[in-house]
Amino acid sequence: MKILDWYIVKRYLGTFLTMLLLFIPIGITVNLAEKIDKILANDVPFVEVALYYLNFTIYFANLLFPLFLFLSVIWFTSKLANNTEVIAFLSSGVSFWRFLRPYMIGATIVCLGAFVLGTYLAPRANKGYNEFIYEYLKRHKKDKETKDIYRQIADNDYIYVSNFSTKSKTGRDFTWEHFDGNQMTYKISAARLKFNPKDTTYTLFNYKKRTIGIDGDILEGKQKLDTILPFDLDDLTPVKYIAETFTTSELRKFIKKERARGSSYISRYEVTLQKRFSLPVAAYILTIIAVAVSAMKRRGGMGSNLAFGIMLAFIFIFFDKIFGTLAEQSDFPPLVAVWLPNILFAILAVYLLQNAKR
Repeated sequence: MKILDWYIVKRYLGTFLTMLLLFIPIGITVNLAEKIDKILANDVPFVEVALYYLNFTIYFANLLFPLFLFLSVIWFTSKLANNTEVIAFLSSGVSFWRFLRPYMIGATIVCLGAFVLGTYLAPRANKGYNEFIYEYLKRHKKDKETKDIYRQIADNDYIYVSNFSTKSKTGRDFTWEHFDGNQMTYKISAARLKFNPKDTTYTLFNYKKRTIGIDGDILEGKQKLDTILPFDLDDLTPVKYIAETFTTSELRKFIKKERARGSSYISRYEVTLQKRFSLPVAAYILTIIAVAVSAMKRRGGMGSNLAFGIMLAFIFIFFDKIFGTLAEQSDFPPLVAVWLPNILFAILAVYLLQNAKR
């Protein structure tokens, strides 16, 4: 790289890291001010609080790094424009595309780091972050689906529970159906199912089994039956945030398994998976927009560029949240919901870039 490239890349990375160091303590302070009453009321150990905010830092940085990147590019590029450095670069015969190249190099470095963070470090941080919230801050709120649970536990086996209590580990109206091709061969039902953590067995109350045969059905029944069943409760009722705790490869396998089981949270899991790829791409798009907006010297100076940039950042967050929630709560395709904000802002980036080149 030439002197111009090194100069801009160093400013790019340095301003981005400075922006992180400025905003993360603010985020921690706001979060602590909001939750300090519950933390004190629940007598949360200091070590747990310290680990929570370490995980919160990783979670916060991974979630908002494209916006930090966007604001940092506007900041230092506006300073370059106000010091007439951009004019000097372009007047020396450097094309606007050539001027944009070190920005893309810097974005690539940041995005690679963010991809590694989101794939390996962030899942572990998300697990600790969410576990702390449900353990100490949301003790009376449910983090698992508890009604109308339907799962495919094997190629030919399906189970159903009308209601499940995570506290007592008890399910009601339990049904297990086994098929041979399209033909049901037996069906097990119980009015109540209880999991026994000590020996990982299940107790079936008002147990009934119907074996379907050619010459007639065989019926069995007991008031109470202790047995072993081929599924685990955590596997049967996964927490809502579980997708955030997997690496990308683990998440793909988990989605495949949950889709076969008929999980009601497939859209939520798909949104989580797609965002791991859309956020790095968004960083490139936002970088181009930031350069196009701030490369020109304006009357309002850096303030007008930052005001316009913050407005665009809030619009991006708004679209991202709206479409993400729409995909999780309806039949709207998660792939479209996650990538649509990027597509809209990519069109805006092309438009602004053409104006900036003029």
